[in-house]
Amino acid sequence: MKNLFWVGIVVLILGVLSLFVPIPQTQHEGIKAGGLSIGVETRTEEKVSPIISAVLILGGAGMAIGAKAKA
Repeated sequence: MKNLFWVGIVVLILGVLSLFVPIPQTQHEGIKAGGLSIGVETRTEEKVSPIISAVLILGGAGMAIGAKAKA
């Protein structure tokens, strides 16, 4: 049960971090002809949906509390 507690803590921390830390995405569009290449690179940063963050937080807390209750 000790492992379940630590997995719950990790999931809880990931849920809290997902509220604040954006996930970077890079897209490259362009053409290549021989040795010449022309392109545009676009970088965006998006945060995870608050619903997914809430599920991670509640799931992590549930696992940690459930592991402590059984111990």
